[in-house]
Formats: sequence, structure tokens, C-alpha cells
Amino acid sequence: MDDQAGRQGDQLGRRRFLGYVLAASTLTVAAQLGEVAAPQPAAAAIPSLPEPADILDLNDLLTDAALPTSNLISIQLNADGTASFALPRAEVGQGITTSTAMLIAEELDLPLDKVHVTLADARPELVFNQLTGGSNTTISTYTPVRVAAAVARQRLLAAAAAQLGVPVAVLTTSAGVVSAPGGVSIGYGQLAAAAASTTTVAVPVALKPSGSFRVIGTPQNRIDALDAVTGRKQFAMDLSVPGALPTMLCRPPTINGTVRSVQNLAAVQAMPGITDVVTVATGVAVRGQTFGQCIDAVRALQVSWGPGTVEGASDASVLQELQAAELPLVVPPLPLLTEAIDARFTFHFASNSALEPNCAIADVRADRAEIWGALKAPIVAQGAIAAALGLLPSAVTVHVTQGGGSFGRKLFHDAALEAALVSQAIGKPVKLMWHRTDEFRQGRTHPMATSRVRATYSLGNVVSFEQRHTSVWTDFGHGVGEVITSLVDKLPVTNTAFSEVMFQLTQQTPYEFGLTTQLLSEVDHGFNTGSMRGIYSPNVRCAQELMVDQLAAAMGQDPYQFRRQFLKDDRAKAVLDQVAQAGNWGRAMAPGTAQGIALHPEYHGFVAVLAEIDCTPATVNRQVADAYTGPRVTKVVCAVDVGLAVNPRGLEAQMMGGIMDGIATTLSASLHLQNGQFLEGSWDNFFYTRQWNTPPELDIIVMPPTTGVPGGAGELAVAGTMAAVACAYGRATGAMPTSFPINHTAPLGFTPLPTTPPIPQSPTDGLTRAY
Repeated sequence: MDDQAGRQGDQLGRRRFLGYVLAASTLTVAAQLGEVAAPQPAAAAIPSLPEPADILDLNDLLTDAALPTSNLISIQLNADGTASFALPRAEVGQGITTSTAMLIAEELDLPLDKVHVTLADARPELVFNQLTGGSNTTISTYTPVRVAAAVARQRLLAAAAAQLGVPVAVLTTSAGVVSAPGGVSIGYGQLAAAAASTTTVAVPVALKPSGSFRVIGTPQNRIDALDAVTGRKQFAMDLSVPGALPTMLCRPPTINGTVRSVQNLAAVQAMPGITDVVTVATGVAVRGQTFGQCIDAVRALQVSWGPGTVEGASDASVLQELQAAELPLVVPPLPLLTEAIDARFTFHFASNSALEPNCAIADVRADRAEIWGALKAPIVAQGAIAAALGLLPSAVTVHVTQGGGSFGRKLFHDAALEAALVSQAIGKPVKLMWHRTDEFRQGRTHPMATSRVRATYSLGNVVSFEQRHTSVWTDFGHGVGEVITSLVDKLPVTNTAFSEVMFQLTQQTPYEFGLTTQLLSEVDHGFNTGSMRGIYSPNVRCAQELMVDQLAAAMGQDPYQFRRQFLKDDRAKAVLDQVAQAGNWGRAMAPGTAQGIALHPEYHGFVAVLAEIDCTPATVNRQVADAYTGPRVTKVVCAVDVGLAVNPRGLEAQMMGGIMDGIATTLSASLHLQNGQFLEGSWDNFFYTRQWNTPPELDIIVMPPTTGVPGGAGELAVAGTMAAVACAYGRATGAMPTSFPINHTAPLGFTPLPTTPPIPQSPTDGLTRAY
């Protein structure tokens, strides 16, 4: 740890925080309060004015909004010496249950395996404090959770001092035991009741200085890893709810089509195992004894469909509308004074489906409802489901389950709402699951977008940098986690304004490029969209970094040195220097191969990525059955600075996942829109990064602590990798790519599945498809 990081961490530890001992039979504690320092810009030849995200970014907003209710989140010490904490966020594979357990273990001096972290049900009283998004969980809970754990330790010491008749100052804690001079010790479990309080009491407490950390900042395996690999981890579809039977929907052939009539209702109702068939707003639901029987019933249904919301739309028609909606560039090149570089980039629709299918369990009765699902905005889900069912929110219980991935998808409660409506319609509990084909054709997508960029330069400086990002409307119906802002996004007069706020709070330019502006325009198109991993950042950053390469070339400079010259922040320079050195930037490369380098700042963190790509014919034309190969990224070096990495091993895993996302988004993964429907219908068709396209060399470098407090991490590597791979591709081929992914306009590479029936027959040839 450098001196600056040590000072900042110790200052956090020396400050006094207010915690609470809650009235309970065993020790139960809570806390609030937290602070994050703003970054300081560096000077440059033509400084840029601060952008909104430089002053207050989305993560700051989410953190500040969560603070007032942090005292409602409590840690409980149990009689067996374990600690329990119901995390008001959703674990979807990002590892926040592990990092949260580490915070508690650190301040409590408790072994990590004695900290049990579960997920909290929807709690409307938490208001803004139950949204999982924006890489905010660790940032917003870092101080409150530590304060609560520190209060618990302080109370345990006081209780032990009273029992032993010694001053608190002579006692120590370690591994869940309080020890006194002379070898006398008492376990935490024995003190849990004595340390409790019959009334709620405010307690000042100081946190550990960073120099005393034994858990925070050390690489730890995930606490749920063994359960995950042995199949014991419980997801929504693993739960056994009495009477909840498998349920699936027959969905329309075009996006958001509607049911007109069902021709063979009686025949399907009589099929083996089928208990119910009912029409709902999104299609025709079938409930059966097994999911296989549901698939057979869905395929057998004969439905007359009404038009969808994007009938006849195609990639070309959407692109035309986006270009027509682009905001104008206002800084012209000035003859004899400046020169300009102009470019327009296109980013096609992409799926943000997770590996776990969209699913939920619902048990709706006349006066109440109970829901189970992996929900990242459970308060919003509870309110929307209650309204749809005609119940009060207090009559709807929403249980948050572990999720098998999200990528922004689980910010939306589509499956939970659908399950509730089906359960209400048939009067029975349901275990509803979307088919893979449902996900790709009727699920949420990352919107298609364009980015128009103009940069002017003169005498070795960039004078202006304008970026106009135009996108199909992004649905922010989850708001910032509670009902009011979720409704604001749905109002016609405010939904585009909400998107603009989100854009301004997330987009940053790390370079001193003189007059810099980044503006958003959106077109409401009727698509089902969502804030897929990174929201706007991967596309915006990719376009910007490609233009930086063009500026470097036009001004006769090396791309790495050019970036370094104009970077605002020393932390940004440090990660850039790290990947350039570790990746041997500038080494001789064979024709058709090249390096690319890029940087991305977000949520008080920085990532730099160096990528090497092979675009030679021998690689591009590789043949793999039922697959797209194309160019291959052969090496990635990633350096990440998140201020303080609570769990460096977990951070490495997040970077690896983000790198694979970035490679896919640049080279191969997109949805093709034709006649109001997406042609992709499975993971077989959607060419996410596969084993044969992953880089053989992958180096993740976690930088030493720089700020003493955590920054955002989950989405950093996606944008940085997309930009670095795009820059490498441009240098390897000699032409800057402007349409993404680069294979989108190539022949499909697969035969589209039929839309009627809407899902394919269950496969029987699994072994022949194993590699």
C-alpha cells in the first residue's frame, strides 16, 4: 500500500461513526454513514471543463441515496457464535455475499466461515437502499456494514469485561473469542445475550485502520463456491414451493405481439400432464407436471396473433431512424487553424440474457401473494406486482433468491410479474420459466445505437471533442430502486430526460481534449430494452478510443504515448503504464496481427486494457461446427484500480468476465432484426465468446490500494476491453472498424429457428453436440 492510500485508509479508521444497538434478545447492531473522496483533475495544455460525472456520478448518487436508511440494515450475533446478515442486494454471481462477509469478519474478528450472508426480502422502508446496479453494492455498504460489525465487537468486549471483572482495554478479540490476560477467554456465542439491549441505543465507534486489516484486501475464495460447483446452491427453480408446478408461455412470433384467439384450447388442455392453459397479456401460459410436458404443449398450441410493437422493423430501418435523430455537431473545423476527424459508429442490438433462464415462482391467493425470484430491484417489483394483482404492496411478499447471472437483466421483474398474473388467472402456484428462445426473441436487449464523433486538433493539441450518442430508448423502469423513480421513467414527458440523466452521470472523458461534450438522443421504438452491463459505456468508450487512435495517427504520435500525454488523472496514467509495460507495448508483430490499447474510467475506478489480435486468414477462416470463429484475441493484459479491492481474487474474476463480454461485443455477438423479430433463437445462434475465441494469454493486474475506499468494479473491463480489441482490429487490418460487432453484416452462420411454434423441440442429440 502506498503512503497516500495508507493515510486515507487510516483517516477512515480514525473517524468516529454512529452505530446502533437494536432491541433484541441477542446482540443485533446497525449503522449508517459513509464518505467518498472526489478525484482531482490534472492540468493539461487545453484543459476540459469538468463533466457532470466528474462531479457527481451515478455511483455517488446511489451511495448518497442509500445512506438515510443504512441504519435499518442489521447484523445479528447468534448464540452459536456465528453472525448473520441479510444483504439488501442481489447476489447474481458477482461475489458480493463474499465481499460483504469479509467486511463483517474483519471488524468482528470472526472467521469468514462463521459469517452467514443471506439475501433480504423486498423491504420498501429501505427506499433507495435495495437496488443492485451501477457497481454500487460494495461502495455503498462498505462503511455501514463495517460500522455495524465494529459496534458488535465493542459490545462484546464490554460484556466480556463485565463478566470477567477486568477493564475493556486489556481484552483482545480473535477468531470469535474474547481473551483476557492469564489465558481466560469467552466465545462470542456466550456473550451474545449479555451484549444485547432491551432498547435501541446509539453508540459511537471507530473502525480499524487499514494497517490492521487481516481480511479486507486479501484474496479469498467465494463462500458459495463449493455449493455452486456441487449443485447445492439454490436458485429460484431449485426451490420446492408446495403446489408450484412447471409453467411456460407460448409467445408471439414478433416482438410484443398479442393473442387474438386459441384454436385448439381443449386439445392442449387434454395433453399428458397439463393441468391448466390460460391466456395472459404476454401469451398463452401452460402449466404441467414437467417442463418437458410444457414444451410439448407450447409447441402444440395453435394461436392467432395480433401485431407487435415493431412490426416490419429491421436493422436498416432502425438505423435510418437513429441517424435522423442524431443531435448536430456544433464545432466546425476552422480552415488554416484546425483540422478535423469525423466518424460515425453503429452498434447493433445485443442480448443481455444470463446463463440462468428468466424465471420466478408465484403463489397468488385472493388476499395475498408470495413471489420468489432473483430480483435486483425487489421494491419496484413488489409495487408493480401488487398493482397488477389489485393488492396492497404489504400483501405481496417478495423473496430475493440467488441468481445465475444478470448483466442488467434482473433489474427487471418481467418473469416475476408474469408468474404472478398466471398464478392469479388459474388460482394455483406456478414455477414459471422462460425458454432460451423466449429470452433471445422476446427478452430485453441492449439497444441499437450510433455514435457520431468529431475531433478538431491543432499544433499538437486536441481543441475540441464532440460525441453525439443516439440510441433506441433504454428502459430505466427500475428507477433507482423504488416506486417513484420507476414511475418517472415511464411517463412520456420524462422518460427521455431520465435517460439523459443516466447518460450524464455515467459517461466520462478521461482526456484533456479542450471543449468536450457528450450528448444523448433516444428514439422510443417499442423494443424491450434494458441497461445491459455498462449501460452506454462500452459503445461510447469504444467510439471514443477509436477516435483517439485516429488523432494519434494524424498527429504522428504513438497511441500509448498520445493517451498518456492527455490523461487527466494520475491513477489513469498508472494503469495505462502498467499494461503497456506488462504487455510489451510496441513490440514487433506479424502482418495481420496487432496490439490495441485503451482506458476506461467509471465509478471512481480505472481500467486499462492491452489486447493483441490475430486477423490473418488462417485464423479468421478456422472451421468449428455450428460456430463463428473469425479474428481471435490472442492476448489481454488488464490493469485495474478500484481504490481498495476488498477481495482481489473476486475482482480478478469480475475482470475476466468483463473481458469476455468486451471481446464478444466487439467481434461476434449481436441480434439481427428482420420483419419485427430477432433471428437469433438460442445461445447456439448468439456468438458470445467461446473457448476457441478466448485469449490463450490473460493477465489481470490488481493495482495496490490508492484511495483507501472501494470504487466500482463490476462493469469496468467491458468497455475497456471492447475499445482495446476494436483498436487492435483497426491496426491489424489497416481500417478503423465502424460497425459492431464486426461480423454483424456477414452471412448469418446459422439457420434461424422457426417462430411458429415459438420454441424448438427439446434436443435428443446432446452427446453428438459435445466438443
